[in-house]
Amino acid sequence: MRIIKYKTLLNKDKLNILVKERSVNYQFEQLNNPELIAQMMNDVFELNKQSEEFLYIVAVNTKCKPIGVFEVSHGTVNNSFFSPREIFIKALLTGAVYIILAHNHPSGDITPSPDDVEATKRIKEAGDLIGIGLLDHIIVGDQNYYSFKENKLVL
Repeated sequence: MRIIKYKTLLNKDKLNILVKERSVNYQFEQLNNPELIAQMMNDVFELNKQSEEFLYIVAVNTKCKPIGVFEVSHGTVNNSFFSPREIFIKALLTGAVYIILAHNHPSGDITPSPDDVEATKRIKEAGDLIGIGLLDHIIVGDQNYYSFKENKLVL
């Protein structure tokens, strides 16, 4: 499958447009489990090696095939700020049916913070309102990952 990283820019009319940053071939056709998602984020974006927090969204179609990946936020060593607006503008521009959130904890501790849990709930609620489901939120550490779905925090 092809992993395409996009960013959004404003056109001459000040409307959001998608701009392809880069693309890479990847070995899996679907990202249908948390381990594959974490592995892809590490293989393609080296999320487990970053010294600050990064938040990505993976926009997927009905078959869990990625149709776009976006870096939403680049934060500090222990924080990353974002809002549902930025996430769903990108998801809507790609025609996503679902999204997957992925971010790293540079400390290596994959335990979700209270802010991680609250932000995930807000994104899920916003997605439910507009019809774009949140499949999972993955926290990537050095050698492991935490899945909100596997831990029943995203249903």
